[in-house]
Formats: sequence, C-alpha cells, structure tokens
Amino acid sequence: MLAETRRQAIAEALRTNGAVTVAEVEARFGISPMTVRRDLEELEQRGLVRRTHGGAVLPATAAAHEDSFARRMKISVEAKRRLADEAVATITALQTVFLDSSTTSFYVARRMIDTQIAATVLTNSLPVMDLIFNEGSPKLEIIGMGGNLRRLTRSFVGPFAVRMIQGHFADRLFFSVKGLTETGMMTDADALEAEVKRAMIAQAGESTLLVDRSKMSVRGLSVIASVSEISGVLAHGLSAADTAHLSAGASVRLLDDPGSADVPPAAALPRGA
Repeated sequence: MLAETRRQAIAEALRTNGAVTVAEVEARFGISPMTVRRDLEELEQRGLVRRTHGGAVLPATAAAHEDSFARRMKISVEAKRRLADEAVATITALQTVFLDSSTTSFYVARRMIDTQIAATVLTNSLPVMDLIFNEGSPKLEIIGMGGNLRRLTRSFVGPFAVRMIQGHFADRLFFSVKGLTETGMMTDADALEAEVKRAMIAQAGESTLLVDRSKMSVRGLSVIASVSEISGVLAHGLSAADTAHLSAGASVRLLDDPGSADVPPAAALPRGA
C-alpha cells in the first residue's frame, strides 16, 4: 500500500473512532512502529490528528459540533452494541430505567427488546419510543418525557421535558455524552440536552455513563455534571490509563481491556444489580 493511501486510511479510522493506537495501525497495515509514528507525525503536520503517548486522537476543538441522530447511529456501532449488552445484563426484572436521547441508549433499548426483559423505560428519545412501541413486548412499558422536539436529535427537551422527568423516579439511568474533559466533566453540544441529562441523574437511583473511545477526544459546549456525581462508568476500548481521571468519583468498568479489572474506588457494576 502506498504511504499516502495508508495515511488516508488512518485519518478515516480516526474520524470514525476518535482515536487510534500505534499497535492498532501496526497490526492493520503490517508496518513497523517507526513507520506508524512517521505517518502520525505527517498527519499531525497537516492538522488532521493530535499525537498522544502511544497513538493519536482527533485535534481538540473549542467545542465539538452536534451531529444528527442518523449520523451518530453509524459511529462506533460495535462499541455501542457491546456497551448495551453489558448494561442490560445489569438490569433486573421490573426495574424502571431512564434512557436519554443518545444513540448508545437506543442500542440499550434494542437489547432490552431482544432479551424480552420486563421493565419500564422512561425516555425523551423519540426513536426509542418508536422502537419500543413497534417492536417491544407488552412486558416492556414506555413512558415518554414530552416537551419541545429537537429535529436534529429527535429528542424532547425544554422545561416541560425536565418537569416530567422531575415527576418520576427510576431505579436506573443509562446515558452517554458528547465528550469528556480531562478533569472528568461530562459535556453535551446543546444546553437543553445537558439539562435533561442532569435531571435524569438527579432522579435515578443508580446512573451509569456508557462511553467509548470517541468520547475521549472531544468536548461539548455545555457541562452536564462531573463523573463524581454518578454511580459508575462502562467504557469500551479504553485502557485504565485512559480512564484514570474518571475513577476519582465513580466506579469504572472497562470492556475489552487486557486486565478486564475495574478501576478503583469501587468494584465492578454487578450483573443483576
């Protein structure tokens, strides 16, 4: 493969996943670590990547733009499926579950339907409402959090949505974010979406952030809360070093990590908890 073709493929992988490691590029293209580093250095000079220890991420921006729901459904699909599998495995029958308007939560709803679990879902996501209404069994109930409909994200937001959330309590919350800061702050691209997520965190007995590698290289304009305010984090494709700043206040469970161990201070999110 020509060097330029390979570099374009590396840049595309970054746009899709948010980050790459030297080991991943080495294995994919059968090249030496030195060649990988030269490729990353060239891409950095073009402003396409920002090199990190052991790899590269997308260049940092002041605030990442907001993508449509349809576009986000095509990003990090396998990671979202894995996160959904693990999240649903922790739900017990008849629990009430908040799901936000993230595409990761859509995959959680999809998995809940596939497992035929008996539960009640409370959500501000129109796609999740449609999915459960059209494909869910009678054992899976849905309560919609109405409000102002944002066409871009197909979600209900605003004061009426927040008021409806505040009128309910749920056993669990599964949600995702636009990005995380180095200080462990969860962010969203839109202030109204951030407000909805804050309300759900406040009303949930246990709140779990579902995050993949693409969330580590960007941040949104609006702060949701600190990870210290939630119960735990399920992370896919990250190392313990990547999530060191997340473990200050919440239990972090790493998926696909060589050690497969949880990051202190707390133990892993138990299955069936």
